[in-house]
Amino acid sequence: MKFQLFPAGIPVSKRLLDLTASGLGLLVLSPLLAILALVIRLTQSGPVLFRQARPGYRGKIFTLFKFSTMTLKRGPDGELLPDGQRLTRLGRFLRATSLAELPELVNVLCGEMSLVGPRPLLVKYLPLYSSEQMRRHEALPGITGWAQVNGRNLLTWSEKFALDVWYVDHWSFGLDLKILWMTAGKVVQREGISQPGHDTAVEFDGTN
Repeated sequence: MKFQLFPAGIPVSKRLLDLTASGLGLLVLSPLLAILALVIRLTQSGPVLFRQARPGYRGKIFTLFKFSTMTLKRGPDGELLPDGQRLTRLGRFLRATSLAELPELVNVLCGEMSLVGPRPLLVKYLPLYSSEQMRRHEALPGITGWAQVNGRNLLTWSEKFALDVWYVDHWSFGLDLKILWMTAGKVVQREGISQPGHDTAVEFDGTN
């Protein structure tokens, strides 16, 4: 992880908002972060933080931080059990309230993410994107985004990517503020957390 005060190509106004909000957020929320970390440590096996490589701005790989929501339980073959069998009751709560995302404020502070932008997805999806879908990486990935406040996991992948690219083409400081305001309402209402029949959403295969 490398701190970037003003990442090249990122609007100064957007970065100043990210720096201010993430810095204050980490400071104010530090007691809550400590409590959640302790509860996770006492109730779940495995690490407190979930770390995973994700593609960010211009496709550059970075390490994403989230609170762990699943155990490390494995089947008789030694392989990890399906997500649904490893997701804990606490994990469901953390996902439903978006508290699992709070450690991403560190990514925002370091300039790897923004408060608002297309969600950082899996590295294995990179070769599956069309040239138009790849344009979602023309913006910093975000904790929340235009797709998240317009359906989140109730959307198809094609719909999500179209909204991501729309955000890239129509970004403004005012739009970011609007998305943050809408996100607060979505978190309270707990809308779009998962697709019917899935713990989150089906994996992207290049067609769905």
